Amino acid sequence: MLTTLFWFLLFTGAAITLAYRRESLKRSTLIMGGLLLAYTLFGSGWALWLLLLWLIFLGMLLLNFDDFRRDTVSRRLLAIYRQMLPSMSKTEREALEAGTVWWEGDLFSGSPDWEKLHQVPAPRLTREEQAFLDGPTETLCRMLDDWQITHELADMPPEAWAYIRQEKFFAMIIPKRYGGLEFSALAQSRVLSKLASRSLVAASTVGVPNSLGPGELLLHYGTEAQKDYYLPRLAAGDEIPCFALTSPRVGSDATAITDTGVVCRGEYEGQEIIGIRLNWDKRYITLAPIATVLGLAFKLYDPDHLMGEQDEYGITAALVPTRLPGVKVGRRHFPLNIPFQNGPTQGEDVFVPLDAIIGGPARAGEGWKMLVEQLSVGRGITLPSNAIGTGKAAVYASGAYARIRRQFGLPVGKFHGVGEVLARMAGRTYIMTAAADVTIGAIDAGEKPAVPAAILKYHNTEMGRAIANDAMDVQGGKGIMLGPKNYLGRNYQGIPIAITVEGANILTRGLIIFGQGAIRCHPYVLKEMEAAGTEGEAGLQAFDRALFGHIGYAIGNAARSLVMALTQARYVTAPTRDDTRRYYQHISRYSASFALAADVAMLTLGGALKRKELLSARLGDVLSAIYLASMVLKHHVNQGSPEEDLPIVEWACRSLLYDAQEQLHGLLRNLPNRWVSALLRLFVFPRGRTYSAPSDELGQQIVELIMKPTGSRERLCQGIYAAVEPNNPLGLLQEALELTESVKPLERKVFNARRQGQFVSEDTPSQINEAEQKGILTADEAEQLRSFDAKVMALIAVDDFSSEELAVSKASASAARPKAPAKKRVAKKRVSKKKVAKKAVPKKAVIDREDKQGD
Repeated sequence: MLTTLFWFLLFTGAAITLAYRRESLKRSTLIMGGLLLAYTLFGSGWALWLLLLWLIFLGMLLLNFDDFRRDTVSRRLLAIYRQMLPSMSKTEREALEAGTVWWEGDLFSGSPDWEKLHQVPAPRLTREEQAFLDGPTETLCRMLDDWQITHELADMPPEAWAYIRQEKFFAMIIPKRYGGLEFSALAQSRVLSKLASRSLVAASTVGVPNSLGPGELLLHYGTEAQKDYYLPRLAAGDEIPCFALTSPRVGSDATAITDTGVVCRGEYEGQEIIGIRLNWDKRYITLAPIATVLGLAFKLYDPDHLMGEQDEYGITAALVPTRLPGVKVGRRHFPLNIPFQNGPTQGEDVFVPLDAIIGGPARAGEGWKMLVEQLSVGRGITLPSNAIGTGKAAVYASGAYARIRRQFGLPVGKFHGVGEVLARMAGRTYIMTAAADVTIGAIDAGEKPAVPAAILKYHNTEMGRAIANDAMDVQGGKGIMLGPKNYLGRNYQGIPIAITVEGANILTRGLIIFGQGAIRCHPYVLKEMEAAGTEGEAGLQAFDRALFGHIGYAIGNAARSLVMALTQARYVTAPTRDDTRRYYQHISRYSASFALAADVAMLTLGGALKRKELLSARLGDVLSAIYLASMVLKHHVNQGSPEEDLPIVEWACRSLLYDAQEQLHGLLRNLPNRWVSALLRLFVFPRGRTYSAPSDELGQQIVELIMKPTGSRERLCQGIYAAVEPNNPLGLLQEALELTESVKPLERKVFNARRQGQFVSEDTPSQINEAEQKGILTADEAEQLRSFDAKVMALIAVDDFSSEELAVSKASASAARPKAPAKKRVAKKRVSKKKVAKKAVPKKAVIDREDKQGD
């Protein structure tokens, strides 16, 4: 019996070790063959059992012969795979192929290479970029009064608009040869974060021209003539750009837009030419009310074949001067009391030349490809950076407020319920900052990480929402009373805007993160799909290599998941020996479990996984959690691994890994095939769910770091607008926080005297007076306490108004609005009538237009 157990453990251990180490099929066959031979010669097993083992080994041996494997296994499986493979549209394929695969690919492998991540240089600003942050960005922040912008003017003041143009805030991505600043993605992120800590209106206004829009599209796809004409004008602020994509009848399904362009003859600037007759109806377009040049996405048709042989080219992007006849602009949306310039735009029979297409006629039909390729970068910069700015501002303010605001004789931050919230805010802000800085550093190094960009967009904006909610809870009535003294309210109102744009978060979580990542980042799935689309022996050979590579990868992940779960990943290689070592190990463990679970879900559900969005979302959450935890660890290293920050790093990693565990558990609970779920659970949680969330004690350590003027607090909130000046609450709160340390001994004197019953008065100012009179405080000490108390009372004060004061001044709002350049004279007459365009538009497009006109 003992001999049988020994051989069983030997065979099992060898198989698991080979799978864990991902040894090649040939090497594994050789080793297992040697063991089987030894067992045959020296073991004492049953003859039937021995025969079964030799048959298994024979099958394993035959798989080493390429021709045999391809003809007997791969050819049959390829036929089945081609029938199972869901169809993929051109737009889906373009979205899938957008961007590059970076660190998320390592996480998908189940065996992340930590040295690869650690070798990525820490992102750094150039001297010029730092000077811009310290100079023009700081000056612009000083010019902004959020109450004036949001309540009195419903816009930024004219001097702020002029300064933005003068200092080229709209030209951060434009190269210097065209008059731009040519800043790195990191610099753009830091500028936007600082502006967002002061005013969401300013951050949104500056962010859009430097994100997906005419400038970026021209840089990557424009003709030389288009670049030479538009980019210098955009850099100088002579042109104000916007980009119009979203239509009323379609939201996140941008490929279903009903806006049309028809190739036809018409008159442009006095000449009859072949051009495009455009009709569109767009909404939610930032800068549209003041734009001078409109980037437009539409479906292009050529029914008379004036441009080529195709009837329909698909989604196309073009530049349309808003001065042209038929363009309607000027109306505004009012997005949740954050009055950045945003509004609808319509065009009726607007005629433009063919060279209005971005990149010229050769780029017709490539609009969707352009958009998804640039979103693979831009989605990870603008909105995540704005969320960081508002999150840092909320933590900076809340930490100070929780120290200076007293209830029941204690700073409110000393109450554990408040402390829990403060720790959560700090941890999430650290996660957001780490994820953005490290990912943006990769972007500046040449990566276009589409999946990480989607992770940042979703999770940074969602964490920004959670931080805003928590900040409101800490500051209570102070947070909900709007007015010049309120430094939270507008950011709190504006959070849903970021949640909604650049792909609604529900869509991003449910479809994009895992849906795109499962194919794009998986080491074999895309290769299998491409092989299935290739005819002949070349396709079979490619499929054979991918298939058996995939099988080995899956078996390896199963072994790694099981072993690391059983051992709590204690023996996994990690790049550090400090207190962060265990988090590297746990990420490796969950990477293997995630890769295994993803393979099982795709194998058992196939194309149905796309429709089961909650399962896909949970897999996306696991990938996001381990990606964000990786970024936290890398960011800590980039900052020099300060020991003081370890409580925040630990909170962040523990929260993320606990979430990974719970999302895997949720996936297993909801997989339709219960037998598969039960088997998978054995490999993922053989010891049950053993990972715990951050402890209460850890949270209290973080509270001490952010309620005092510590290095951790400064590093966490670095880059916000914190100047100490009368109309900047963040700077004034920090000033008061720093004063608490110097007045603490004086407050203790007053507290002891009050406890001994030496005061008659109940209020603080009177007690300070009594303390001075009785010699408990010197005159200087009493004055110091009075000054501190006055500062605190001013900071915790809220605004009140007469009814008349609450009304917005229409005259002021009109005065603030930036003046668009005067419209130039264009064509004297329009040859083509409306009926010409209708005749040229395919029937479906005509119906869509009529439906819109009837709304």
